[in-house]
Amino acid sequence: MKKSKLFVLAMTALISIGALTGCGGGSDKGGGGKGSAVTLKIGHVEPEDRSTHKALLNFKKNVEEKSKGRLKIEIYPNGALGGDVQLMEAVATGSLDMALPSTSVLTTYSDEFGILDMPYLFKDAKSAFAAMDGDVGKQLSEKIKSKGIDILGYTYNGPRSTTSKVKPIEKPEDLKGLKMRVMESPIFIDYYKTLGANPTPMSFTELYTGLQQGTVEAQENPPSLTFANKFYEVQKYSSIDEHVHNFLAFMINDAKFKSLSADDQKLLQDEAKKYVDEQRKMELKDNEKAIKDLETIGKLQTNILTADQKAAMRKALQPMYDKYEAKFGKAMFDLCEKYNK
Repeated sequence: MKKSKLFVLAMTALISIGALTGCGGGSDKGGGGKGSAVTLKIGHVEPEDRSTHKALLNFKKNVEEKSKGRLKIEIYPNGALGGDVQLMEAVATGSLDMALPSTSVLTTYSDEFGILDMPYLFKDAKSAFAAMDGDVGKQLSEKIKSKGIDILGYTYNGPRSTTSKVKPIEKPEDLKGLKMRVMESPIFIDYYKTLGANPTPMSFTELYTGLQQGTVEAQENPPSLTFANKFYEVQKYSSIDEHVHNFLAFMINDAKFKSLSADDQKLLQDEAKKYVDEQRKMELKDNEKAIKDLETIGKLQTNILTADQKAAMRKALQPMYDKYEAKFGKAMFDLCEKYNK
């Protein structure tokens, strides 16, 4: 999106929110009843070509059609209404109806969400989906309900994997001494320190230059994001280790949700589930293509870690698991492990 168009979109959104039209605490009352339509504004930070947004367009279409005009959906992509933290806080306070922030930022309200950033917590995407649709997701959602947030589901932001300009990553020892760019997250920093790497917190916007200049030698992101940002131009190896399965929380302001009729509440819940299912399938497909594109177009040497190789990585991280079990509670780790059977 061009800057001028983004500016107009952002200003339009801010004016609308300032007028409290359709947001939590706004003038629309009795959602689902007779009278004017209730407008629900949704913000997210993803570009329009990502699965998050593409599937959300179908969610909008289905909700508007099935509500027979009672509900209207307005979508603001590209961080037009702020970053993940701002979106989360806006939904909590009721100045925004709905949003899709990373679960990582929800640690602001509940430390337990940090468990989802633990490396090799789930053996694969299927196990991660089952956990987030099951008791793990339910328990985490309950943790922030008191903050004025209802979570309708968890969309998939891809399996984080590693690229490097030094060597492929196949076993824990391969990370020793590697200058690895990481997010500014204590868990990610601990992960790489535990395996002997040299983690360097760095803004995503600075990553390409950092790799190009040698400030860092390696990075980790979902393959689709790695390919889209052309990191293959400054890397040599792509190691599909899927160390973390990232999720976005599809959230709605609790007061806004409760202001809707029972029929419209159920409609949103049903369509949110369909949206989550569709988005996950799209994201998995996009990542499969990106893995191939990194090899064929990006010319990266690619290796895919086996289940045994992942298990060896997880075993080497036991000291880190011991540390965070004391913080998050062993019961939650045991619950996550249940979905790896």
